[in-house]
Amino acid sequence: MKRYYSAWILGLLLSGASASAAVLATVNGDEITSDEVNKVLLEGTQGRFDSLPADKQNELRQRIIEGMIAQELVYDDAQKTGVLDTKEYKQELENLVNRLKVQLAAKVWEQQQFESIKIDAKEVKAYFDANPDEFVDKEKIHARHILVKTEAEANAIIKSMKGLSGDRLRNEFIAQAKSKSTGPSAAKGGDLGYFPRGQMVPSFNDAAFAMKEGTISSTPVQSQFGYHVIYVEDRKAAKKLGFDDVKNFIEQRLKMDKFKAYMDKKMADLRAKAKITYSK
Repeated sequence: MKRYYSAWILGLLLSGASASAAVLATVNGDEITSDEVNKVLLEGTQGRFDSLPADKQNELRQRIIEGMIAQELVYDDAQKTGVLDTKEYKQELENLVNRLKVQLAAKVWEQQQFESIKIDAKEVKAYFDANPDEFVDKEKIHARHILVKTEAEANAIIKSMKGLSGDRLRNEFIAQAKSKSTGPSAAKGGDLGYFPRGQMVPSFNDAAFAMKEGTISSTPVQSQFGYHVIYVEDRKAAKKLGFDDVKNFIEQRLKMDKFKAYMDKKMADLRAKAKITYSK
């Protein structure tokens, strides 16, 4: 590849291209791969790309591909018109490489410092024993919803399913969610998956957790998003997690805590030995 994207070039240097990356476009013989596009998407959405609605994902992906095509075309023209031989280009390239050297060295150095931190198995078990309330898997429900703009629409949906139960109710709810819901989960039949108490907005949370499995809300539930009709599909009771379930999590937490304390001291030591002056 012969393009430079200062925001994510460091990621390319560190990770390399995947052998299984799909070619999404080719510009004058140069390939734009799914790996490259995915890196830009993840960085641009701060790692939340997968949580976006499918239509938004497709829109962003296509926008990035078109942007990369445009940049490739500009690069080709820059080559042909001698931009790469100019003093300005060479200076900017040198500055960029120097910045990347510093960033790469800092990243590798920090990773080495982190890996040097060791956690004894006894520390992990002691933390587990001392904090039993921390390791409880909260009660969860699996719910679906149909989101509409008006209370009248929600009431009509509830009325249309009156008298249904079991699989007939579930299947009808899914069908109506797909055809009538304005929420991002519509394509999945309104499926919100499992969630614990307190994760959803208060009005939705209170209504959903008060319902029984296999039922829909008897009245519309209003929130800042509109009016919801809720279907509770399943419920999981709270349970205490075993040591084996959480030991890796505890180890990483303790390691991170030690790492932060270690880095505070390390940076203080480095600053004490360095000569640092500030320009006025």
